[in-house]
Amino acid sequence: MQVQVDTREHAKEWERIKGQFDALGVQYFRSKMYVGDYQSLDNPRLVIDRKKDLQEICGNVSSKQHERFKAELLRAKEQGIKLVILCEHGADIKTLEDVFFWKNPRKYQIRWKTVNGKRVKDVISAKAVDGNQLYKSLCTIRDRYGVDIQFCSKEETGKRIIEILSGGLGDGG
Repeated sequence: MQVQVDTREHAKEWERIKGQFDALGVQYFRSKMYVGDYQSLDNPRLVIDRKKDLQEICGNVSSKQHERFKAELLRAKEQGIKLVILCEHGADIKTLEDVFFWKNPRKYQIRWKTVNGKRVKDVISAKAVDGNQLYKSLCTIRDRYGVDIQFCSKEETGKRIIEILSGGLGDGG
């Protein structure tokens, strides 16, 4: 299998995954991709969009990045590309259903500030997306755009990319 890797994939993340590919004997080359980050030349209609964690997905679904992300989902759907979002969140998130119970640290992180000479607690981002909201957004993405959502740890990303591109979508979404 030969894997195409998007040139816009973050350098530090790519170096880590490249090491995993090398250990697995995977052939790869880098080139700008129409959608996503990884695809096999054997099946260019199956593409993986890697996300470093749930925080990155929160940014994609609820910030200024939303329109860009939505446009990418639409491009994939219109071109008949099966898009798989592979989120490297770690051991506590293994399935889409686990996202529902996720506690976004940004929503609960407290800082102290001074108001009228008194120190008071303040939540850094009380409006941050919580697990329930993110779960609903991901279900909508899955249903509206036909996207499969998978989860893995950073240590197994390279292996999961190859499994998915080989046709083993698994049951992580």
